[in-house]
Amino acid sequence: MTYVPNIPDWFLTRKAAQVTAFFALKSGGEINILKATKLIYLADRLSLERRDFPITNDTYVSMKFGPVNSYTYSYMNGAAPTRQEDWLEFISPRRHENLMLSQQIEIGDLDELSRGDIKLLEETWGKFKDIDRFALADWTHEFCPEWKDPAGSSIPIELARIFQVLEKNDPVDLAEDLQTERRMIAAFRAA
Repeated sequence: MTYVPNIPDWFLTRKAAQVTAFFALKSGGEINILKATKLIYLADRLSLERRDFPITNDTYVSMKFGPVNSYTYSYMNGAAPTRQEDWLEFISPRRHENLMLSQQIEIGDLDELSRGDIKLLEETWGKFKDIDRFALADWTHEFCPEWKDPAGSSIPIELARIFQVLEKNDPVDLAEDLQTERRMIAAFRAA
């Protein structure tokens, strides 16, 4: 039986698609899925470090090749049952191990991304663009202590744990603040 995730109302599908599109655009219109998952996670982690909130508003899991944005990864694999149109506006269905832009775009077309988001994405790209996907996965194993070897499965990475390894004051409070914001987004969308 194929796993089909329940995508919560607070997840920002269109924004996650635009983050993925940003990295595909930087890669010439197509990007390897493993490299994309690492870059997206590292950009979110940088946002948590600098701004106390992620770019994608995703949840995170430890997988074999490092930490992963869970719902974004479901969309990459075509496994997300809802809001597909928000994803497909920017990213074509997965082709082998690659993700491709679904249309010609420029950075200015990524209207869900703030200037602050773009700055963090550019910084992440600048730091990791020349690193091979497997070397990047190895890098996350070494330098992202929130990642734990899932022994062939996946293990949730709690927001409080990420804040803790980033040496934030009150990591539990920061995580609770993000959960409150997620509930507000879900309530707004349900209204």
